[in-house]
Amino acid sequence: MPITSLKSDKLTLPQQVKAQLEIALQGDSVVIGDTADRRILVTGGAGFIGSALIWELNRRGYTNILVSDKLTSDEKWKNLVPLKFADYIDGEDLLARVQQSPASLGKFHQVLHLGACSATTERDANYLMRNNFEFTKVICHWALEQGSRFVYASSAATYGDGAYGMDDKSDDLHRLRPLNMYGYSKHLFDQYAQRAGLLGKIVGLKYFNVYGPNEDHKSDMRSVVHKAYGQILDTGRVSLFKSHRPDYKDGEQMRDFLYVKDAIRMTLHLADTPVANGLFNLGSGKAHTWLQLVNAIFAALDKKPVIDFIDMPEHLQSKYQYYTCADIAKLRESGYTTDITPLADAVRDYVVNYLVPRHHLGDEHP
Repeated sequence: MPITSLKSDKLTLPQQVKAQLEIALQGDSVVIGDTADRRILVTGGAGFIGSALIWELNRRGYTNILVSDKLTSDEKWKNLVPLKFADYIDGEDLLARVQQSPASLGKFHQVLHLGACSATTERDANYLMRNNFEFTKVICHWALEQGSRFVYASSAATYGDGAYGMDDKSDDLHRLRPLNMYGYSKHLFDQYAQRAGLLGKIVGLKYFNVYGPNEDHKSDMRSVVHKAYGQILDTGRVSLFKSHRPDYKDGEQMRDFLYVKDAIRMTLHLADTPVANGLFNLGSGKAHTWLQLVNAIFAALDKKPVIDFIDMPEHLQSKYQYYTCADIAKLRESGYTTDITPLADAVRDYVVNYLVPRHHLGDEHP
């Protein structure tokens, strides 16, 4: 079911987007926005961003969703409990069926591939290559062969320390130097898709520092908001890493923090915009310090900030990013006009409406 393409040298990208979305059903083409029949596959659907995507899809009226993930001994399954979806398939079973009997899965309007190992500290390179690189190649080719819109999670970790820029418009991907194996596994697929001529047909999402509800299961990979909230409950204090660079004071290392509710709106905008293809930075477009973030958490709890600075573990010092900020001009040019939630407002929503009552996305209206 290929999406009808529209090409015109006289149209700007936003005009192309508007024209594309106004195309009526033609043959086997997919009509974007058809809630009754749209069938969607979400891999990594029990995970942090994946489950948030399903929550937002439910809010928009979509429930014909096949969820795929690898559930183990953690409590990631709890993210699925409030959500509506048609069926669930284990990630290994999905891969086997795609490779051995793809027709048995039926057709999907969209394949939203969020499934991956996202641990930046994972050292099993073979596992990351199989799970993040090889799996993505197989799912991508299968999705395109059946005419699905394919959207996958890349990562801002592909940019490394940012020394070679964080430009999602640049075609020179080889210049980038990821700092960890996770970032390299994502970078490798970006490069593969470019060499194979796929980037003009798919969307890769370079998520920056995403935080928000449904990340409870992520252990050490939880956001600082989640970790700091727990520290405040336990001790009334928060510990932050000292800076090991003279050009950054303690606590003034900077990140582009993106609330998960903004991240999924951006993701679904690109999934629903057939003329927007390639790699896209997904961030707030603003860099904030760790101190600004942590002070917002204390403020949400109506508590006075108490912050300690501790030494950074030696194994992290050479891989630590001191500054990230997403240039989201390309996203805006694709027609995304929604305002991004200010940091203090997003942190308050997360803390007050989810962390304090221990709610997952979907628990808002029991």
